[in-house]
Amino acid sequence: MNGLRHRRKRSLPILVLSLLAPRPNGQKGVRSLEFCMKPLLFRNLTAILPDCLVDEAWVLCEKGKIVSVSKKRPKMAREFEVIDGSGGYLAPGFIDMHVHGGDGADFMDGTSEAVRVACRAHARHGTTTIFPTTTTGSPEQIHAMLDAVKTVKSEKCLMNGARIEGVHLYGPFFAEDKVGCHSVSGRRQPVAAEYRAYFESGLVRIATCAAELPGAIEFYHEAKKRRCLITCGHSNASWPEMVAAFKAGMRHVDHFWCAMSNVASVRSRLGVPMRGSMLEFVLGTADMSTEVIADGCHLAPELLDFAFRLKGPRKLCLVTDANRALDLPPGNYRFGAVADGSWFESDGRVGWSQGRTSLASSIVGMDHMMRQMKRDTSATLPEVVRMASLTPAELTGIAKRTGSLEAGKNADVVLLSRKLEVRSVFIGGVELQT
Repeated sequence: MNGLRHRRKRSLPILVLSLLAPRPNGQKGVRSLEFCMKPLLFRNLTAILPDCLVDEAWVLCEKGKIVSVSKKRPKMAREFEVIDGSGGYLAPGFIDMHVHGGDGADFMDGTSEAVRVACRAHARHGTTTIFPTTTTGSPEQIHAMLDAVKTVKSEKCLMNGARIEGVHLYGPFFAEDKVGCHSVSGRRQPVAAEYRAYFESGLVRIATCAAELPGAIEFYHEAKKRRCLITCGHSNASWPEMVAAFKAGMRHVDHFWCAMSNVASVRSRLGVPMRGSMLEFVLGTADMSTEVIADGCHLAPELLDFAFRLKGPRKLCLVTDANRALDLPPGNYRFGAVADGSWFESDGRVGWSQGRTSLASSIVGMDHMMRQMKRDTSATLPEVVRMASLTPAELTGIAKRTGSLEAGKNADVVLLSRKLEVRSVFIGGVELQT
């Protein structure tokens, strides 16, 4: 076949780019970006679209973008590289809008290297777009996190792993009785001068605040001005408080069933008559979206399927909520800033608070969440992948450039085996390899 360059096998031990391969003239050194950005033609695979599977698909990527997805081999006018899918799947890169860290790093460590380490770790699990997520902590710690994220984002370096689209301002505005595994000392009520300073960074794209806190409505109004996805989490809010939050722009609830109100907890807080809670409000309001941690430890299969059947793949997304213990052995670790974050224990399957009285975030990547959701629910494979890609892209306003295998979108794709295990990850058409 004229113009065909057969793909070489690579076996570097750490995350690297194809940029490090030898130049075509035999000289040592780094390839030029132009050489590396030759068109990629994926074949011998099933393409996963938002609403269907395309068997025996041909997917063409050029200059960092998806050009076409079809059943027919496209005509090529220049040299290209064929990527053999070995009968597996090609999925859009995953998008994680709620994630704290991985491989020993937490975004709240406040260093650019911690940000890079965590982004690389999640890229290995198929995440190509990420929203680094704050925990509770001091204003100084949150600003340090924002500064570190800004540094890495501005580098625009594919070696850094998953693309950073923005920050999820998650902590510190939690309800006092719903702090969970976060540091209690870093929790507080929203104050305009503080959160406006965070928004002024220009990085915050997702903003969380417990709806019942004094100042929450003003927080939501400010977040709406900044065009953020506005969420309620770590909250013991009642239905009326959720109604007020909804009117102010809140449209999403963090990790469903985790650190959120139910009828019993609202009754304990407000007395009788019993009132509706976050749970009923989310399930009863069509415009509300939510997310689940499908690691097999946080939620049983019936709850995962219940959430899917009631909210559907357009209003339910998968998140990892992963901490720094991702890809590390069992042991004790800090949740949040390494200097003073709360201690938790990883048992190799999930994180536990000290004393194992409650769970403390997940320790697995989005590939695991996808496999678990497929195994435990009635969702089809396109629906499961949508919840890990296009749905979070739509919720965060980036669906025009990422989230699905469509012409014109970023060539951020994941090659999967028939068992849905990650084989290769491409960001902007450049392969990342472990």
